[in-house]
Amino acid sequence: MKAVILAAGYGTRLQRDVENETTGNFRHLGGIAKPLLPIGPCALISHWVLALTKTGCVDTIYVVTNDLYHEEFQQWAQEFQNVKILNDGTRRNEDRHGAVACLQLTVKLCAVDDNLLVIGGDTLFKEDFSLRKFTAHFFDLQNKNKESNLVLSYQCKDEETSKYGILELDEDLKVQSMKEKPLSSDTDSRNACPCFYLFSRTTLPFLDTFLDEKKNASIEERDAPGTFLSWLILRRPVYVHMISGRFDVGNLPSYIECDKYFKDQLQNPTVYLM
Repeated sequence: MKAVILAAGYGTRLQRDVENETTGNFRHLGGIAKPLLPIGPCALISHWVLALTKTGCVDTIYVVTNDLYHEEFQQWAQEFQNVKILNDGTRRNEDRHGAVACLQLTVKLCAVDDNLLVIGGDTLFKEDFSLRKFTAHFFDLQNKNKESNLVLSYQCKDEETSKYGILELDEDLKVQSMKEKPLSSDTDSRNACPCFYLFSRTTLPFLDTFLDEKKNASIEERDAPGTFLSWLILRRPVYVHMISGRFDVGNLPSYIECDKYFKDQLQNPTVYLM
């Protein structure tokens, strides 16, 4: 199995918050890509690489970044033998290709023909999440149907539905539909879906199909990985693995909350995410 960490974003909201913050306590975060932000004892992305390596659930970890941050990621990756850094070639947020195109770049450039774990580079989870349990769930589904895919979900608050993709499930936790940032009155579901997917190898060719269909669409229609997931649900079985919650480092307050959790509340750091 392979893993790809999506790290080609520009963190515009966070960088704007850092520039406008008046105390100067977070000036050191300026110009740092979100996956490389210090969270507790190490960079955010290092939490993932350490857990993926220790569990042995993947043999290669691809990290897709942009040309602006490429050198920084190359320097960071020197301590990890199983990490390969890919460059999408862009230097501005306005020129970004989008997360789905970054997935396609990984599959094409590295000739990936394997089950693929997709991880948002600005996301971490609470301590109940386990890579071993998640991958075991996936292979249970694969034993029944090789076309099955598995995604994470957690219960969000009523007022948060308009921030996330919301999954509607059947009694077997199979996804029936996905509503993108709906009002709470538009759905009874509160199943938020972070960017953490395990795609079957049989799903990967659909990246080409999706992007070909969307080639004339705006970047917003093909940027977020959830746009591909929503499209995929109609074509391949997608199931849910439930967790308690996540950290989404999108702005300075969410960064501060996440960093504080890892410094003050994390109970078992040596087995975190494993």
